[in-house]
Amino acid sequence: MKKLAIAIALAAGLGIGSLAGVQAKLPAPPPKSDADKAAEAEKAAAAKAKEGAELTKAQDKAVANYKKGKGIVEPKTTAASTSGKK
Repeated sequence: MKKLAIAIALAAGLGIGSLAGVQAKLPAPPPKSDADKAAEAEKAAAAKAKEGAELTKAQDKAVANYKKGKGIVEPKTTAASTSGKK
């Protein structure tokens, strides 16, 4: 019977401790300095540029694969067609 009472007391303590931990608030983060904001903006711009380059590369690859699968060949321009004369 004593072991059961100890187990119940431990479970109750664990439950109350968990509830208190969930209710606790973290302190607010310190405000960012201008240097931190600039570094973060620079990092975001670099990531956006890299993502754009990767997207362009993937799109070019997809177009090339589509053309290859369909047998589409781009017409080659001749001197007459680029001179503007008809």
